Amino acid sequence: MKNEDIRLRLAERIRQLRAKHTLTQEKLAQKAGLSLYYIQILESRIPKKNATIITLEKLAKAFEMELWKFLRW
Repeated sequence: MKNEDIRLRLAERIRQLRAKHTLTQEKLAQKAGLSLYYIQILESRIPKKNATIITLEKLAKAFEMELWKFLRW
């Protein structure tokens, strides 16, 4: 799997979970301790950055789930 494919899958996963938890990008950014701009980049259909494992952990916690469940496509 290409890096771009993984980033696109991550972007879709974040959008799906945000919708499920009825969170705006701004609210997710606050809960995860990340900037709104960074959330927007991660959700972009043309991803420009790779998320670090620390960022993924912050997102998982914001969605109140373990990291392995967050990464389960």
